[in-house]
Amino acid sequence: MCLSLDIISSFKHKSYFCTTKQNLSLMKTVDNYNFAGQKALIRVDFNVPLDAQYNITDDTRIRAALPTINKILKDGGAVILMSHLGRPKEGPTEKYSLKHTINHLSKLLNVPVSFASDCVGDVATTAAKALKSGEVLLLENLRFHKQEEKGDVDFAKQLSTLGTFYVNDAFGTAHRAHASTAVIAQFFPNNKCFGYVMSGEIASVNKVLNGAVKPFTAIMGGAKVSDKILILEQLINKADNIIIGGGMAFTFVKAQGGQIGKSLVEEEKLETALNILKTAKAKGVNIYIPVDAIVADNFSNEANKQTVDIKAIPDGWMGLDIGPKTEAIYADVIANSNTILWNGPMGVFEMSSFEHGTKSVAEAIVAATKKGAFSLIGGGDSVAAINKYKFGNDVSYVSTGGGALLEYIESGSLPGVDAVEK
Repeated sequence: MCLSLDIISSFKHKSYFCTTKQNLSLMKTVDNYNFAGQKALIRVDFNVPLDAQYNITDDTRIRAALPTINKILKDGGAVILMSHLGRPKEGPTEKYSLKHTINHLSKLLNVPVSFASDCVGDVATTAAKALKSGEVLLLENLRFHKQEEKGDVDFAKQLSTLGTFYVNDAFGTAHRAHASTAVIAQFFPNNKCFGYVMSGEIASVNKVLNGAVKPFTAIMGGAKVSDKILILEQLINKADNIIIGGGMAFTFVKAQGGQIGKSLVEEEKLETALNILKTAKAKGVNIYIPVDAIVADNFSNEANKQTVDIKAIPDGWMGLDIGPKTEAIYADVIANSNTILWNGPMGVFEMSSFEHGTKSVAEAIVAATKKGAFSLIGGGDSVAAINKYKFGNDVSYVSTGGGALLEYIESGSLPGVDAVEK
């Protein structure tokens, strides 16, 4: 997932008010502290993809952490980095070792990075004690210990002994109450804050949910209504317009009596879809459902395709993208919006034959942003689309955390955020 370094930098040297359901407080960031003489224990998100030879194929998440690391080093502090990588099931695993990121991280920082072959115990303790100001230490994968995901207090306490200051800069894992993301913060009652990635993410989502300049348009795509029910319920209370696309659209279409062929549908969510439409209407929120679709006779890029009314898809055909009439309607709504949230593609954009609707929406968001709208792109597929079309620097903010962002929208808070704000 992409986060423009220019965007991260725009959040430096500023203070933001963090608004959650529980709390209104001045956000504590690395800009509020001087780290001279401190050993900053930073929770970063280095969960990067590796190829078969363990080469990093996308270093976006590592690059995103650089401003926070460099700020602390510039102050005269030392940096201890902790992260997870992948989902190891049985302890230490070669392909999930963070040692594969050391050389690349060293080049990006222009500083030698030392490595501890464990994140707790004598190896980690000895390496942390030897660390001097201006130096960087990377700990081995946190998830090599099952206690990490269990949120074990004793494990969190062991981690906390390695540093003198805790910085959470891993928004992508902030929705998990893991030892390193939430539990550990209690051991730093006065020495804890957010890094630039976290503060940027929090400020952006709060700008959309709590300070949106109207009209506010939310664009919801993806496969299933069930994945977006809680988000839609929240957005109905916030947005002026909600645009629906992707596979989830066909559940809404069928619920209203449309013929959808063999398109994706959640039969058990038809009533839910109708209730969402009913609630939105009662609250004066406009919900836009596709009026036409690009349909195919097979789930394949080489399938036969045609454009049809979305309520009259022939038997044996499936909808894989929104059609041109829908694109025009959606583009007009987006063009007249001042705040835009996009989560989920309009179709199977991974296939060139069915990417036009997603690209059209992306282009409309870019155009609206250029005219002054604030645009937040969140969710893995939306981010993948923005990256595919190279629009990352043409929107206001691209979230690093798909699941975390969605949960933040749903609940208004996250364990990793609350722990630092306490």
